[in-house]
Amino acid sequence: MAMIDAAGVWSVGAETHNLEAIGLLAEAFVLSSIIGLERQLRQKSAGLRTHALVGMGAALFALVSGYGFSTLLGDHVILDPSRIAAQIVSGIGFLGAGVIFTRGDVVRGLTTAAAIWVTAAVGMASGAGLPWLALAGTIFYLITTAVITPLLARLPGASAREVIMLRYEDGKGVLRDVLAESTSLGFAAEVLSTDKTDKSEVTMRARFRGRPPLPALIASLTEIDGVISVRTARQDTDQDDD
Repeated sequence: MAMIDAAGVWSVGAETHNLEAIGLLAEAFVLSSIIGLERQLRQKSAGLRTHALVGMGAALFALVSGYGFSTLLGDHVILDPSRIAAQIVSGIGFLGAGVIFTRGDVVRGLTTAAAIWVTAAVGMASGAGLPWLALAGTIFYLITTAVITPLLARLPGASAREVIMLRYEDGKGVLRDVLAESTSLGFAAEVLSTDKTDKSEVTMRARFRGRPPLPALIASLTEIDGVISVRTARQDTDQDDD
């Protein structure tokens, strides 16, 4: 039977029943699915299925590493489960790198890659018999994404991470008026790209740095003659709005 020792660790020895190991695997599946569900609801590239498989796979590797070779132990055979754990960390690094990509100077996928990394850690903790540590990791992940992320958007200087997507009529001097208006409001403009969508319209991506509130600038830009639409997009998140 599994027991909790003085350090609060759920010790699972070689005599552990298969159902207990399956229970640890199921815990990893549930907690990993919770993390994946949060990514799925945000419509990220790696969602519930990916995170559930990552967490469950990491837990399975941990279980096999810790308890799968007990019959081979002897005077000349020493079991080192940490070796498998180190390989899991290395392997997850490659998987996380696969969801990170850049377009222009915009990096996307960092949060999802970090979520995959955390999910693997949660699965390893479950497989190693540390259910409370796995649960705590899941809770702290949810706090980070659901509480800290919105707070960061309210901090001073958050506007520097916003990219303005502005669509305007071509050939009417609109860009000149936009830059003049932003300067008069105390913003420094950095034009990232301009794309001519058709014969008469242009889409511009730009960052505006300054102390005044960014919504005030957006409201002023929408009133300029020739401006068709103005919207914001995050520069450093998985997708435009994380």
